[in-house]
Amino acid sequence: MDPLARHNVVTSGAEGRQPMLFAHGFGCDQTMWRHVAPAFADRHRVITFDHVGAGGSHLAAYDPQKYADLRGYASDVLDIVRELDLHDVVFVGHSVSAMIGALAVIEAPERFSSLVMVGPSPRYLDDGDYAGGFSRQDIDELLESLASNFLGWSAAMAPAIVGNPDRAELGAELTASFCRMDPDIARQFATATFLSDNREDLGRIPVPTLVLQCAEDFIAPDSVGAYVANAVPDGTLVRMAATGHCPNLSAPEETIAVIDDFLRRREAA
Repeated sequence: MDPLARHNVVTSGAEGRQPMLFAHGFGCDQTMWRHVAPAFADRHRVITFDHVGAGGSHLAAYDPQKYADLRGYASDVLDIVRELDLHDVVFVGHSVSAMIGALAVIEAPERFSSLVMVGPSPRYLDDGDYAGGFSRQDIDELLESLASNFLGWSAAMAPAIVGNPDRAELGAELTASFCRMDPDIARQFATATFLSDNREDLGRIPVPTLVLQCAEDFIAPDSVGAYVANAVPDGTLVRMAATGHCPNLSAPEETIAVIDDFLRRREAA
């Protein structure tokens, strides 16, 4: 299937300018970038898409074997990049898509110029001195709850993930987004996400990388953001005032400003 149709690819902005490819996190779709991506359309060609199983993607394209590993999603990113013949790409990935983007950049570095990781985590499980934020029991219980009662899991988890308890509408939006996913696909994507370990890949990222770290992010705590930025050869950590795991929803203005500053510094270098 044509990858542009498969992933409901939408392009906007300045044709012929440097492309920016925005990738959403688990349980979301490309609409989660609606407050951020348009701000770059005056200087960039902006591309958004849906991972298979999300949004307007073609569900029939879902292959449990392919998507058992994040590399399956990274191969989809490269399909889109090659189909559009994109070069000098700025990849902006939220949550698990930060690591999906890293894998794509490592696979085809000639296509990318920089990487923006919003709330990344190379491993969610604690491991010795590495504090990923979750024990194996935590993850097993999370996945069991998701499998047994997906709607209930979504209603409980989404507000906690987005944070900002004083802004109930954000939790409600993420809950609705979770609930739009096919439960079986959601379970398999969650398994691929929360049991992933891409720590060794961080040192192989060949492009300048911006790491956006929010306060009070229980999915990707501050120590993880610092770990990622330190492990990437050309990594920059920015600790945001925004709280929770979804600054593209809760603090779009700050998110835009931090990314824009990074890109302008790169242009001036």
